[in-house]
Amino acid sequence: MQTPFRAVLSPCVGICSLDAQGLCEGCHRTSAEIARWSQMNDDERLQLMDVVLPRREAQRV
Repeated sequence: MQTPFRAVLSPCVGICSLDAQGLCEGCHRTSAEIARWSQMNDDERLQLMDVVLPRREAQRV
């Protein structure tokens, strides 16, 4: 059985450590978002990549 093609790749950069707020130091996702990534559809992934993660990254600078 083939897996469906996913157009949106993971934002993981291989720095997998959660900070005090529960966000990954590398990709800025929560542990729940990381765990659910494989079940998200492309629309959910794009929302996370285009809206949520840039906002989180800007707040950390």
